[in-house]
Amino acid sequence: MHLIANNVRFLILPDWHLPNLASRVLALNVKRLSDDWSRFHGHPVLLAETFVDRSRFHGTCYRAAGWQVLGETRGFSKRNRRYWHNGQPKWILVRPLLPKATEHLRAPFLPPVATKRKEAELSIDINELPLEEEGGLMECLRSVLDPRKPRGVRHPVATIVAIAVCAALSGARSFCAVSEWAEALSPEALKKLGAKRRNPPSEPTIRRVLQRLDAQHLDEHISRWLLEYSPLAGQAVAVDGKTLRGSHDHGKKPFHLLSAVVHQTAVVIGQTAVGEKTNEIPKLSELLDPIDLKDAVVTADAMHTQTHTAQYLVEQKQADYLLIVKDNQPTLREDIEELKLDAFPPRGNHPR
Repeated sequence: MHLIANNVRFLILPDWHLPNLASRVLALNVKRLSDDWSRFHGHPVLLAETFVDRSRFHGTCYRAAGWQVLGETRGFSKRNRRYWHNGQPKWILVRPLLPKATEHLRAPFLPPVATKRKEAELSIDINELPLEEEGGLMECLRSVLDPRKPRGVRHPVATIVAIAVCAALSGARSFCAVSEWAEALSPEALKKLGAKRRNPPSEPTIRRVLQRLDAQHLDEHISRWLLEYSPLAGQAVAVDGKTLRGSHDHGKKPFHLLSAVVHQTAVVIGQTAVGEKTNEIPKLSELLDPIDLKDAVVTADAMHTQTHTAQYLVEQKQADYLLIVKDNQPTLREDIEELKLDAFPPRGNHPR
């Protein structure tokens, strides 16, 4: 319901007699409604609805603005928390605000929530991913070991992990956000994710289970499943290292991870830890070895602008690359400037 906005009142005073004023005002408001809603409430609206008293009006301005008549109400009004029959049915008119709005509203899962954060804007619609069928997410997660004792378990570990994965793909970036996403699921949607109860797992349950799982084992499972249904050919993969904020403990340095992320969807398809006695350069091949990068483009920062890295990507992974050259490699920079290779395509079958 939070994806539907209701137009409560719309009135043109009798003194105004401009042609097509009513339909023009409606069209201009509907055009910007979803963007304005996202700006103030953090998510879009997909459908606008209104009610017209058929005994007094014909809904002409709404129809002229592209609204569709769905039918009539049963003639009930709401008073406090109860409904009473008023004997005055009204027409229901709706106006889709975004492409495929009705498909999203009928889908088992909510569409990705659009926010100002870039990672949420690049999320995946999980309705397009296989879940229950052979080779789907649930089959992939059945091999995940449950770290809990069997006694008192109410929600299968596969269900908890599936909820976390789907919530993350829909834009959730915290345990609370995952829990809120799960609470919005219908019983039918929960059943698709393997739930045996009508109520989803709570935030403490989700947090405790995910914190106790073998992160590397789970990451390999999820990455393999995503890559099976989202080939990397023709896409760009960013290799980048980040230090995890707040991960230091007892005087130790915080964890540093080298990750591979798909540009178009912001989905992490692989990551590996970088130890204190090494750096990101030798870890790049370890990260990319299990990933099929044929015909993909790998991007990385200036640290990875190395001859053996370029040869590894082209010869072993059959991928293209886009590496940055800075002033810390003056000889290579001078060569590029002298040879005028600003637009040189980084492919292995071109002369060097």
